[in-house]
Amino acid sequence: MRIAVIGLGKIGLPLAVQYASSGSRVTGIDVNADVVAAVNAGREPFPGEYQLPERLLEAVSEGLLTATCSYAEGIPGADVVVVVVPLLVDNVYAPDFGLLDRATSEMAANLTAGTLICFETTLPVGTTRSRWLPMIERESGLAHGSDFELVFSPERVLTGRVFNDLRRYPKLVGALDDVGARRATDFYNAVLQFDERPDLSRPNGVWDLGSAEAAEFAKLAETTYRDVNIGLVNEFARTADRFGVDIYGVIEACNSQPYSHLHQPGIAVGGHCIPVYPRLYLHGDPNASVVAAARAANEEMPRYACGLVAAAFDGSLAHRHVVVLGAAYRGDVKETAVSGVFPVVRELESLGATVTVHDPLFSDAELLHLGLTPYLVGTPVDAAILQADHAVYREWGSSDLPGLSVLLDGRNATDADRWPGVTRLVIGSPPSVAVPVPYSHA
Repeated sequence: MRIAVIGLGKIGLPLAVQYASSGSRVTGIDVNADVVAAVNAGREPFPGEYQLPERLLEAVSEGLLTATCSYAEGIPGADVVVVVVPLLVDNVYAPDFGLLDRATSEMAANLTAGTLICFETTLPVGTTRSRWLPMIERESGLAHGSDFELVFSPERVLTGRVFNDLRRYPKLVGALDDVGARRATDFYNAVLQFDERPDLSRPNGVWDLGSAEAAEFAKLAETTYRDVNIGLVNEFARTADRFGVDIYGVIEACNSQPYSHLHQPGIAVGGHCIPVYPRLYLHGDPNASVVAAARAANEEMPRYACGLVAAAFDGSLAHRHVVVLGAAYRGDVKETAVSGVFPVVRELESLGATVTVHDPLFSDAELLHLGLTPYLVGTPVDAAILQADHAVYREWGSSDLPGLSVLLDGRNATDADRWPGVTRLVIGSPPSVAVPVPYSHA
């Protein structure tokens, strides 16, 4: 089987490697020539993906994976084309189809008959049928159903653990006709392997949801649920602060019953998915008031957290040095997409603070490129805000930040006993109190 994967990013490249590991011949297509060169050299173009370095090198060495910037090289004659190009949102959170439109148009212009096309990029409901189908038919001159099949099959993985997630979660597919559904099911069964999941209502594997719209909806629903859940818990945490209640004890108590699945509060919701996909959902249903309220609640958390720090200094951070720990959007992942570091820094600066940023995964030059001022370890500070729960910060203590008087742990990830003499704040927990390990929702 010949497979073309369009977009060799942090999801697309592991997918291409997975397909090659299953014995298929894979051509990866990417607009970034440096990424293409790295892949062809068998070298990962970005760090942090478990098993990717060795599996990539093996696939390239065996001649099963090559990369190119040319659609004319990668698309003609492909049995399957998988599209994993990002869908961005603009400054008012409307979908920006620019990258996807260009990729789809170039793919279609080089398409040959008999190809199965699978979009894995998360999309607003209806996009596969109403946008991609007419574009592909127009640009290719081919007809759906007789010359090619089109399906939507959302990626459901997290960076850093893509290969494990591919095995753990059912692969959802939604086609425009029965032939497309069968071909997509056969394709994914051939290139994926699945773990046993006795907890599921049916065997783990490829699940046909019956239509592209259902598969699009499923992806948006599962991610929007997480944002709404976190938004609700963040409101709970703010109320807990008012009453001096430990929200983590409350969450543990609630989740002891099988009907409660509360997540945990935090300083920010970041990444490519959770803060973005609810906006795609709202694009199709602008009257979804619950979704909109949750998104607003989560976007407010950086301001709220910085306000807690300011309150510890009698309401003003003027002439105070505050270091933000973690530029990444989540712990131990070198990625800043929609990271909470940016609104936290802006808010601290608006309160008069001098702000620096530390992150063990980023060099000073990389932080400067992001518009952030690097923290020089050992420099005295007045306050610190833990924004990303990197494992290294669990080992830090008051001796690592000279002069520190206030620590706001935005992820409840630090050890209170390591911070003697420091006012330690945790959102939703009484100050300077060691809180229990929070319930972790799988």
